[in-house]
Amino acid sequence: MRRTKEDAEKTRQTVLDAALTLFSRDGYSLTTLSRIAKEAGCSRGPIYWHFQTKDDLYEAVLAYSQEPLEALVAECRAMNDTPIDGLNHFIERWLGLLANDRKYRQSFEILLNKTELTEAMNRTLKRERQLTRSIIALFQALVERAQKDGRITSEEAPEDLGLLGYTYLMGITQTWLFSPRLFSLKQQAPFFQRQFWRLLGSGH
Repeated sequence: MRRTKEDAEKTRQTVLDAALTLFSRDGYSLTTLSRIAKEAGCSRGPIYWHFQTKDDLYEAVLAYSQEPLEALVAECRAMNDTPIDGLNHFIERWLGLLANDRKYRQSFEILLNKTELTEAMNRTLKRERQLTRSIIALFQALVERAQKDGRITSEEAPEDLGLLGYTYLMGITQTWLFSPRLFSLKQQAPFFQRQFWRLLGSGH
């Protein structure tokens, strides 16, 4: 029984890897379950054993980027007593995941650049929008605490600075995923981090 469960999980992972490859290369609409099965080296039967529909498979693929960010929000929320450290940790981890984690990067790219959003994806999009709101709320809370500590001197409202910080990181992400040869994310990460603090009005 143990071996059977291990085999099933291995098959599930193979299917997920195939879906990640095809969704990121060809987009959601052009990727069919038949093509995923061929890429995975199996029939459609094992796919239906783990995923009822292509949308279920798409949801699982997007979790490669959603789950690390959800965990990161929780980590940084616990750093409210040291808000500058919390924000620094978030930025470093966000850019580091993009630059170094292939599955995370492909998952993010699928959402931003390879998907025609439809109502069928409502559950996944709801999770993504909630994640967006939680990141902005985290930034707002950490900025507000840093303002009270005198570490951020900008007089702009914390909610505005939180939104600014999020859209700044998303702009970097979207630009690099769309044209990765435009700049080296690894090399430019320290520069982007310095400019983040300038935006928020802190030399930290």
